[in-house]
Amino acid sequence: MKLNLIALAVAGTLSTTLLLTGCQSTTPKGENTQQMSVDPIAANPLFIASSLQYQAPNFNIIKDEHFQPALEQGIKEHYQQVLAIANNQDAPTFANTIVAMETSGEMLTRASQVFYNLTGSNSNAALRKIQGEMAPKMAAHSDNIHLNGKLFSRIDSLYQQRDSLGLTNEEVRLIEVYHQRFVMAGAKLTEDQKAQIRVLNEEQSKLTNEFSQRLLRLTKEIAVVVDNVDELKGLSDSDIRAAKADAKAAGHEGKYLLNITNTTRQPVLAKLENRELRQKVWQASATRGMSGENETASLVSRLAQLRAERAKLLGYDSWADYRLTPQMAKTPEAVYQMFGSMVPAVVANTQKEADDIQAMINKTGGDFTLAPWDWAFYAEKVRKEKFDLDAAAIKPYFEFERVLKDGVFFTLERLYGVTLKPRPDLPVYHEDVKAYEMFDADGTSMAIFYADYFAREGKRGGAWMSSFVTQSKLLNQKPVVVNVMNIKKAPEGEPTFVSYDEVTTMFHEMGHGTHGMFSKVTYPSLAGTAVSRDFVEFPSTFEEDWAAHPDVLANYAKHYQTGEVIPEALLQKLLKSRSFNQGFDTLEYMAAALVDLEWHSLSADTPLQDVADFEAKALEKHGINIAAVPPRYKSTYFAHAFPGGYSASYYAYMWSEILAADAFAYVQTQGGLNREIGMKYRKTIREVGNSVPPMEAYKAFRGQEPTTDALLKRRGLN
Repeated sequence: MKLNLIALAVAGTLSTTLLLTGCQSTTPKGENTQQMSVDPIAANPLFIASSLQYQAPNFNIIKDEHFQPALEQGIKEHYQQVLAIANNQDAPTFANTIVAMETSGEMLTRASQVFYNLTGSNSNAALRKIQGEMAPKMAAHSDNIHLNGKLFSRIDSLYQQRDSLGLTNEEVRLIEVYHQRFVMAGAKLTEDQKAQIRVLNEEQSKLTNEFSQRLLRLTKEIAVVVDNVDELKGLSDSDIRAAKADAKAAGHEGKYLLNITNTTRQPVLAKLENRELRQKVWQASATRGMSGENETASLVSRLAQLRAERAKLLGYDSWADYRLTPQMAKTPEAVYQMFGSMVPAVVANTQKEADDIQAMINKTGGDFTLAPWDWAFYAEKVRKEKFDLDAAAIKPYFEFERVLKDGVFFTLERLYGVTLKPRPDLPVYHEDVKAYEMFDADGTSMAIFYADYFAREGKRGGAWMSSFVTQSKLLNQKPVVVNVMNIKKAPEGEPTFVSYDEVTTMFHEMGHGTHGMFSKVTYPSLAGTAVSRDFVEFPSTFEEDWAAHPDVLANYAKHYQTGEVIPEALLQKLLKSRSFNQGFDTLEYMAAALVDLEWHSLSADTPLQDVADFEAKALEKHGINIAAVPPRYKSTYFAHAFPGGYSASYYAYMWSEILAADAFAYVQTQGGLNREIGMKYRKTIREVGNSVPPMEAYKAFRGQEPTTDALLKRRGLN
């Protein structure tokens, strides 16, 4: 996913819905402290641009105590630059207003981009503490920019005459993006309304930060400790050794620890034979945040309410109406219609899957009704019976390094002509992170790429892409990008194997990564993944389908010991089985997306809601309240919708999937895996960022608007 938790300071892209945080500063100790005079620029590497290639962060010298001074100084410098633009006595021009904004906030951008990546991927107590301190300061800074009347007046003047200024299409697009951003932030409000919006923004920044902090604590708190190895029957020897090592690291010597990932569904449930333990694991996941010291239920209710209040101030009926206005979907009604048209087919498929699973439970001696913690375990039995598929037989063919290099990287070379070469000389922020340099077909260096794939304490759940440096011709910047996942690393000395779902996620995140690394625009506000939420997941979803392409599979799906390509019969079983359980997969996603949209469709006068009751009513309303298939994320740990940037926008994955499925089907009619069609896609979709409206970019590639036909086929629902 492109879960953009970094709000760029440059170009006015600070957003009050996203968290910007920093680190504590330290004061020299000792008798002569007051006499010491330290040049802050010399003492803090974040005060100046990194001297490494493409300004890649020098993690060898960046320390926690550097962040807060750089962020606070960055705020001061950026605000002074913005005031100078706003108070300029000369008539507004594209150069003295828009370009000036694009080049402002250099230090704040640099410090925040590094820091936000670390708070998500390598957090610690010090970073989390400063995250809380800086969140309201960053929200206030964003308001100070977007609610500046003089600045908006200059932008509005350019917007009104944008078509008569002799500008390029990209420059006109940039003015339109700026204008919309300021208007939606409240630039047209009265002074009293601006004061109210500031209060709401500050509260939202505090609550979203607190939500993230509590989720991190909950992840550690709800891990399930198992006393007896016999309870772990069904897990592999490697899984058990890893659980034992995790327990030891957590202070439970001689026991076993089952960590909980950030979804309702838990991968371990497909393997555990002990039904009581399966229930314990599932409930640890599904009930998190409902009570206790780290409960998040109260935060969910208040966030939904204050977002509705904010939307009303800005002239919208709901937060969903507000959020969808600049998206491709435009209105919540369009999203409800999309899901509503699919519900009958999805529910029918899911019910058939449930019947097959219940039959398997009965067949194997189970005297109970299918429950959520049973689905994955018995679904695997049904899958094996239907397709004669043995997960253990597949596992040796999906070794992590081979999937990355001979799968993901191989596809990039075949389609787009690019190669990635290791850069062990570049410093990284954790020993598990690897750095690469991307080169084009002609040998031109394009970008720096960091691969951070393994789970660890201090990393939030899920998978995402982000940037340390954003591409921009104006700023002479090439992209520095990172992909982050939470793959369970094998014990020392053993190969790490990945599931096929993890394989497709690796391709997916590289789709986001190349969206950032292929960018070729002038202005940073329009670069790479700076597109609408319901378009940003299109390039990533498109990329994941290459994992199943015969030529790609043949190159990476090889036995980790013998190098033997996965046998054709086994491969066909795997591919055919991919359509299995799609009712469940689709329904649990739709349930989460609709719950998100319902929370954010509340009006401003709606009282605080009981979370469990609200979710149940939302699912019942849309005819998808199937007990055995709960939402992929329940509200109390819905990181996308509440602390993250996907509020009222989780639907975007399926909206984007319509584009991706349609585009992938089209590519197969053009010869499939080949450089010609790959380069057309790269140039029309990946390189243009947001310099072209999304649907225009899509039609430039595809020749027409998409249909849902390929999506239903992709999911095996037609």
